[in-house]
Amino acid sequence: MHNNDITILIVDDEPINLEIICAHLEDDDYDLVTAANGEEAWTLLEADPHRYATIILDRMMPGMDGIKVLARMKQNEATEQIPVIMQTAKAETQEVLEGLKAGAYYYLTKPYDGDVLKTIVRSAVNDRLHEKSLRESLREGRRIFDLMTFGCFRVHNLRECNLVASQVAHLCPQPHRVVTGISELLINALEHGNLKIGYEEKTELMRRGMWQVEIERRLQASENLGTFVELEFRVNANNVQIRIRDQGKGFDWTPYMDFDPNRAFDPHGRGIAVARLSSFDDLEYLGPGNEVLATVVRNLDG
Repeated sequence: MHNNDITILIVDDEPINLEIICAHLEDDDYDLVTAANGEEAWTLLEADPHRYATIILDRMMPGMDGIKVLARMKQNEATEQIPVIMQTAKAETQEVLEGLKAGAYYYLTKPYDGDVLKTIVRSAVNDRLHEKSLRESLREGRRIFDLMTFGCFRVHNLRECNLVASQVAHLCPQPHRVVTGISELLINALEHGNLKIGYEEKTELMRRGMWQVEIERRLQASENLGTFVELEFRVNANNVQIRIRDQGKGFDWTPYMDFDPNRAFDPHGRGIAVARLSSFDDLEYLGPGNEVLATVVRNLDG
């Protein structure tokens, strides 16, 4: 997909801020749509919710502010999955935490650094395209999973992570809810566990647009040939349990289970928290952190 097929909605009540953002992004050839306030933004979203890949949303606006727009988006099935980049003039912890809890997983501080803006936008757009791709795979899913109670996969690359996630999700009552979470856990195990890409290193790779290139390069390195991430699932009357193991040494997973305001301005680092809060009914890391157990309840009416 070309960037000019990707539409970004930019919302700010200050015309100069709209001009600055558009100027920074114009070289990336996105289709840019602007709104001068929250009411105008919501009208655009209601009219064509599937048009927008990402929204850059000012927090402080008269009338319907950014938090109110975000709250409406999260209550609407057609807009709840659109990534929101919240703009703020203040990076106070409590303010950022409020936005994170409301669903703004990306943050930008005014005034803008052009390179930071581009990196955050690129990351949000990629997340949206990834989520859409997974949903499309779900629609093409095989019904054979209705007959399965146990299974095991060995995943070797990013393509297989998405393929397995889109199939295993069919074991669960709401596949669209869990598919992104499974994919996040598999990719995390692959890149951080097996390929040893650290947090700061990934930040720099994403800033340069080289994250996927580096993953493919490391997969071809002799020390990584033959490595895999294992996904095992078990289904019973009450729940689906999905166990994912990588071949790394583990990591300190505790800081990543919740949204951290200190990471809100990074282009990544929210996948585990999103999976725990949005995809699964329970998520538990085991041992040194190279194994994670996700549970989805099946008897939802019980």
